[in-house]
Amino acid sequence: MKRTLENPLIGDVVHFVKLAHEPGSPDTVVEVTLKPGGGNDPHFHRTFDEHFECLEGEVNLQLGRQIVTLRPGERAVAPRRAVHRFFNASSQPTRFRVTIRPGSPGFEHTLQIIYGLAADGQLTRHGRPRKLWQLGLIVELSDINLPGLPGLLQPLLRRLAHKAIADGRYERELRQRYCAE
Repeated sequence: MKRTLENPLIGDVVHFVKLAHEPGSPDTVVEVTLKPGGGNDPHFHRTFDEHFECLEGEVNLQLGRQIVTLRPGERAVAPRRAVHRFFNASSQPTRFRVTIRPGSPGFEHTLQIIYGLAADGQLTRHGRPRKLWQLGLIVELSDINLPGLPGLLQPLLRRLAHKAIADGRYERELRQRYCAE
């Protein structure tokens, strides 16, 4: 499996330090290099916690309505069901580590798929898949849950994901193309 992924659309890099199935703890550990202005949308997970540690620069973490700025060596946790997002509000790139506890092969595959789709020009300029079933599959595999108004789309996205999984060929196509072991 390719350990380092780059998203040419948004300019961030993810490096897999440890996969859930590898010896040691059952965690997934990734290091993220995020350019100024980069980040993700508010979301939450039901099946794992995310532990953030700043390695270089500054990374901002929004937990609910509170925004925390982490500097090198500082840590914060986004527990299960807590709405959160990370972003880089500084003028310099930042590098931080995220430990997914317990590890999530679905989260790992989602990163491979989304970064692969980005490399193939298959994402919108906002970094979302052009095909709704792909977005549904990504949301389902990664245990991403959307708060507020976007959350109203969640049942539709889950239905599309379940259809893609039941059909077999769509999910298989994405996994074969982007999730090489």
